[in-house]
Amino acid sequence: MATERERGPHAPEGPDGTRDLYPRILAATRAWVERAVIGLNLCPFAKGPQAQGRVRYVLSTAANTDTLLADLGTQAKALVDVPAECLETTLLIHPHVLGDFGDYNAFLDEADALIEALGLRGTLQVASFHPDYCFAGARASDLGNATNRSPYPLLHLLREASVARAVAAIADPATVYAANLATLDRLGAAGWAALQHQCAADGEAALGNDDEHHETRAQSGLG
Repeated sequence: MATERERGPHAPEGPDGTRDLYPRILAATRAWVERAVIGLNLCPFAKGPQAQGRVRYVLSTAANTDTLLADLGTQAKALVDVPAECLETTLLIHPHVLGDFGDYNAFLDEADALIEALGLRGTLQVASFHPDYCFAGARASDLGNATNRSPYPLLHLLREASVARAVAAIADPATVYAANLATLDRLGAAGWAALQHQCAADGEAALGNDDEHHETRAQSGLG
C-alpha cells in the first residue's frame, strides 16, 4: 500500500505489475481534489484540511474485495488513532478492484458493516467516489454525477464530528448540492472533460518526475 504521508524505499507491486504507475494514480487523484473538489468548490469543507496537509492519500494494491476490506479497516483504525488536528481524513484509492460501479455500490454495504464491527459507527463514515458514479434515479450521462466522479475508485473516510460541525455552519445544507449543480451546468460537459484531461495530465507529469515523488512512495505489508 502506498501513501503520501509515509516514506519507504519502494512502492508495493500491484497485482499486474503496475508499481511504476502509482505516482501517476496518486498525482491524478490529488489533482482531482485540488482542481475539481476544491477548485469548483464542490465541497466547501475540503480546502482547509488539504492546504494544512491533513489529508492522507493511500493507494491500495488490493485485487479482491476481502483484501480491500482489510485495507479499509487498517486505515480506519489508523485515522482514529491520530487527532483530527494532525490528520482530518483519508482517501483509500483502489485501482485494481471494483472498477464496475454496480459492484462498487454493492460493496459499500460491506464497508459500512466493517465500520460498525470496528465500533466506529458514529465516529467515522465512508463517502463514495468512482469514475462511473451514478446517483440513484439519475442517468449515467447526467452531469450532476460528476460531483462524485473521481479518476479512480476510492473510499473516503470522514470523521463524523467534523462533518457535523461543517453542516451546522451552513444555514441550509441543501444549497451546497444546488450550487454544485449550477457550477457543473455552467462548466458543461466539455469543461468537465477538459478538467478530467488536466488531472490525467498532472498524473502523467508525475511519471516523468519520479525523483520528486519518491518521498511519497511507501511499502506496507498490506494489499
